[in-house]
Amino acid sequence: MTKRPSSKSPRKQRRRIYKDPVHAHKNMLRCRLDEDLREEYGVRSMVVRKGDLVRIVRGQFRDTEAKVTRVDYSRIRVYVDAATTTKADGKEAPVPLHPSNLMIVKLELDDDRKRILERRMAEPLEVE
Repeated sequence: MTKRPSSKSPRKQRRRIYKDPVHAHKNMLRCRLDEDLREEYGVRSMVVRKGDLVRIVRGQFRDTEAKVTRVDYSRIRVYVDAATTTKADGKEAPVPLHPSNLMIVKLELDDDRKRILERRMAEPLEVE
């Protein structure tokens, strides 16, 4: 598998995100793991899923831990319980967060996720 050449131009980076098919956005939804999870599983980051417990590390909601309620693949955004804003009519609206501003604290482990973790832990380290 060859790596696709990447441009440094912000315009081309943005265009790539908008033009890519939605299934290609999955890798852009990766969040880093907490140090405890990193040691336990030997994995640095994982794709965030609904039900995961995350800590917000940047922005106005920093240092809050909450559950992921929704993951938007097309816009590459994550919605969290604690990140809400009050609209002018008084309704609560969720605030979309970029996955780079989140850290996974607790994984929602189902069979697929366990299989992914086992596979990634078994991979040998690449030496260059």
